[in-house]
Amino acid sequence: MTITDTVKNILSWYESDCPGTKANIARMLMAGRLGGTGKMVILPVDQGFEHGPARSFAPNPAGYDPFYHPSLAIEAGLSAYATPLGMMEAVADRIAGQIPTILKVNSSNSLASAKDQAITGTVGDALRLGCAAIGFTIYPGSDHCFDMMEEIREMSAEAKSVGLATVLWSYPRGGISKEGETALDITAYAAHMAALMGAHIIKVKLPSAHLEQSEAKTVYEAQNINRASQAERVKHITDACFGGRRIVVFSGGAAKGTDAVFQDALDIRDGGGNGSIIGRNTFQRPKAEALAMLNKIIAIYLG
Repeated sequence: MTITDTVKNILSWYESDCPGTKANIARMLMAGRLGGTGKMVILPVDQGFEHGPARSFAPNPAGYDPFYHPSLAIEAGLSAYATPLGMMEAVADRIAGQIPTILKVNSSNSLASAKDQAITGTVGDALRLGCAAIGFTIYPGSDHCFDMMEEIREMSAEAKSVGLATVLWSYPRGGISKEGETALDITAYAAHMAALMGAHIIKVKLPSAHLEQSEAKTVYEAQNINRASQAERVKHITDACFGGRRIVVFSGGAAKGTDAVFQDALDIRDGGGNGSIIGRNTFQRPKAEALAMLNKIIAIYLG
């Protein structure tokens, strides 16, 4: 595999990491149809934990089969596939070497009221299953956020010591309004915290133009920080991640129309984001429709 200059430059951002970790970041950046471009499209399938099986898979019952999802990602030419332990164990042998994988090592569920996640996998599991990275969620703003930060500090250090990368989902929850969970100032803050926690790849939701914190609003207005368009807001999030020196991908969120999905990809591309991590908007559609959608998203990132 010949690594492109674009990917070599991205790897140079991670100055403290060992060759093994950089090799695994390169595995993801060089995989699939976007390989070598610095852009990524990742398929995450942890929604069964988060929302339950019927809410996740009943719209397209083929999704109850664990193999359906990585086969979709492989056929579409995606950059990586992310899922919790049980689903990964169900498919790891069949997909070995065909697509980089990310083991989601903590999970929540909609039956619990606490804004927290349980540890459901280990770095050892990720190594055993041939994964390129671990994935972990933190909830900045939650009463449990400090425990979660301490957990990922330990797990990320262990992962880096054995050459794995860390992908950090950073989703604000708790002491903020529902609108504030995707506010520009809060999303930028959450993304920056993920960078400060040592994440190699940062996953956040696309931000709205809303500003939640009065202290932040004063600064945004005084400094004329652009937030009118979604592309401008994406640019601000990448700035918050060490001036664009960390890989940032944006969540597809709840199911939406195809035009909205394509517009999100255009805005991520034009705002300088590294790509999409898109689950329900693909796997809840029939496979042919999902492949057509992913094909167009990839075409958008290819310009």
